[in-house]
Amino acid sequence: MGQIWLYSILSVIAVSLISLVGIITLAVKLEKLKKILIFFVSFSAGALLGGAFFHLLPEVVTEIGFDRRVSFLLIGGIILFFLLEKYVHWRHCHEPDCPEHPQHLATMNLVGDGIHNFLDGIIIAASYLISIPLGVSATLAIIFHEIPQEIGDFGVLLHSGLSKTKALLYNLLSASLALIGVLAGLFFGKTLENFTVYILPIAAAGFIYIALADLIPELHKEKKSRQLFVQLFSLILGLIIMYLI
Repeated sequence: MGQIWLYSILSVIAVSLISLVGIITLAVKLEKLKKILIFFVSFSAGALLGGAFFHLLPEVVTEIGFDRRVSFLLIGGIILFFLLEKYVHWRHCHEPDCPEHPQHLATMNLVGDGIHNFLDGIIIAASYLISIPLGVSATLAIIFHEIPQEIGDFGVLLHSGLSKTKALLYNLLSASLALIGVLAGLFFGKTLENFTVYILPIAAAGFIYIALADLIPELHKEKKSRQLFVQLFSLILGLIIMYLI
């Protein structure tokens, strides 16, 4: 059990530190950054889908089969993430200069991402409680998604009037809620029977929802036909890497 705690906490620290990646926006020109982000958004979409279909869902089927419980949990997970995005203003723009975010949404951005990070921590803990390889795959899927998201977060905070130092600090504080999530996941996983088995379909639903409702629509914003090959290559690469883990 001590090894699971160690892996879980180290993983969530790694995920939290990704929040500092936003600082690269200060050193890279905006047009070049957008091209890089197209790759990461496509790649993370593939990684999330791969994490859901190659790791989380097969583990659930192995543990309890694929019955109506799993179907209800998947649908419930999709509804949960929809509500988070709809009512908590969990923003999902993955460009650092999103014009549609007014200044007053900076606080809601931090709150929404804090909840998001808390759930990431629970997912990481639940995955490690099943097996260490599953925990590693879930962590990598989350990390791959966090890279474009945190760059977008940093850009939103800067455009909301925060200084560079405050934007980085607030982003890191929001990301640190993943540590609370992982501790909660480890606690409930130890005390509640079947907690981990039932949380995995919800986690898979979250991965699928983010990839299909969030990331892929971002890719459709790119109208240049040559970008299709970059997007397709990156998405398939994300799938392949998650399959090989």
